[in-house]
Amino acid sequence: MGSLVRQQAAGAGAQVALLGVLALTVGLGAAGWAAGLAYTVGLWALLAGAARKAGARSLGPADHVTLTRAILIGGVTALVADHLNGGAPLAVLVPLAAVALALDAVDGQVARRTGTSSALGARFDMESDAFLILVLSVLAAETFGYWVLAIGLMRYAFVAASWALPWLNGALPPSRARKVVAALQGVLLVAAGSGLLPHLAGLAVAVAALATLVWSFGRDVLWLHRAHRAAARPQAHVSHPTCVVRPRSTLRRRHHLATRNP
Repeated sequence: MGSLVRQQAAGAGAQVALLGVLALTVGLGAAGWAAGLAYTVGLWALLAGAARKAGARSLGPADHVTLTRAILIGGVTALVADHLNGGAPLAVLVPLAAVALALDAVDGQVARRTGTSSALGARFDMESDAFLILVLSVLAAETFGYWVLAIGLMRYAFVAASWALPWLNGALPPSRARKVVAALQGVLLVAAGSGLLPHLAGLAVAVAALATLVWSFGRDVLWLHRAHRAAARPQAHVSHPTCVVRPRSTLRRRHHLATRNP
């Protein structure tokens, strides 16, 4: 675990360094520092726990890409918190979020090409995506209302629902549509929350993000429910023919006839 601890320490150092750069360039305030440091502590604690559970000794090549993206997400988190407090401008937040979203397409390719895909890497990638969407929905909600938070909270609501309904943890079939919708959420939220679009256009983008996400989650929940009902349905009883015990003389006669008429 020594290598993993060093990698986490290096990542935490890089996160603090990024916050320092943001403080020097855009004047990151107390709210931004508090959010950024809280994110750093939470991320590394969760990563350490997940790695220990998975028995991982170090991060793979793709995990380093995800770690870089997670550090950028920490910067986005700090900037959003500072912006909501009347501080950091969106001019830096938008490109930082854009780079974090672009790297989401890189770690998967690295994992496939290097043959280093792992459950830890997939979980790290998924949780990073989910948190970035949550932070971006908070940013967009400032302009369009609290209903936008449903976009960022939907995945966490799904996880919470699975505690009461275990069938929601079932395996889903691969779906390109699901991947496209998930990838679009960050792009649409950045566009909606950037302030670069007219208000009505930004509102339409936010509505489109929520609508596509509801459709995607709704389709998956329906599929899981049908699979659960099919698995719970009692199997049809298959009757076996009754074995009839015949007199020994009859068996001898049939055997004799069979051997004579091959």
